[in-house]
Amino acid sequence: MLFKKYQLVVFKDKNGSCSTFSLRGWLILFTLLLFVAMAGSNFYLWQYYQEHRIVSRQLDRSKDTVNSQKIQLTTLFHKIQELEKSLERVQELDGKLRVMLNLEPPMDMNPNPAGGTSENLSSASFPFYRQEMLTRQMHSFLDRLRSEARLEEVKQQEILHALHKQRDLLSSTPSIWPTQGWVSSEFGYRSSPFTGQRELHKGLDISAPEGTPIYAPASGVVTFTGRDGAYGIAMELDHGRGITTKYAHLQRYVTEENTKVSRGELIGYVGNTGRSTGPHLHYEVRVNNIPVDPKRYILN
Repeated sequence: MLFKKYQLVVFKDKNGSCSTFSLRGWLILFTLLLFVAMAGSNFYLWQYYQEHRIVSRQLDRSKDTVNSQKIQLTTLFHKIQELEKSLERVQELDGKLRVMLNLEPPMDMNPNPAGGTSENLSSASFPFYRQEMLTRQMHSFLDRLRSEARLEEVKQQEILHALHKQRDLLSSTPSIWPTQGWVSSEFGYRSSPFTGQRELHKGLDISAPEGTPIYAPASGVVTFTGRDGAYGIAMELDHGRGITTKYAHLQRYVTEENTKVSRGELIGYVGNTGRSTGPHLHYEVRVNNIPVDPKRYILN
């Protein structure tokens, strides 16, 4: 049967013309099998295409989910950074208040409460395989941050207890900036702008235009006003408990000796008198006549 010949007649038009083809049985069978195979292949490829479309849509949704998680991780990372900075500011304030209240610093004081964990998460783009690890690290960091916050609350309670005992302490502590301007020279050793020699700069130089108001940083009594050598026109305040403040290179002062002043009260104006390289206020804080860094006390 496979090797027999079969005649195929094809009529071309209505006039009865036709064409005749002779085919072996095996060729016809092969053609049928080929057709069936092609149809089956097309059906299989169509199913594969449909599955591919479904998987592609799922992959797109997964990518959107991953991108959303990356955004959430980045947002959480920045919030953690803000929390860490806020806690550092609170601890800095804690340290300044302890200096004012003569309290011993706690043994576990640490300027970087969580050991810098957030700096290990500084990348804003997290690969997929790292997200679970980063999430665990963030949760661990937040747990430590929460512990530090509770510890800081205990420290603040200690400070509040001390404040109740010394209610007038802060009012007589130089805890605000005496004038507006920018610090052009910090407290500490520096090269003298006049001699070039290394010397201790006993205060802060706050540069400001001449005539800028100067305010008392705390309650006290004026103990000196007048010219004081290289300081030019100067004045001193005694705040009690061995704390004094000095103001140099003034344009003029508006309070006299033995006058009581309150925090925020106008006491003079920035000038350029004495040995000065430009208009500024030289501001000193002394404890038992020993110069200390005024920034230790400034809270604002």
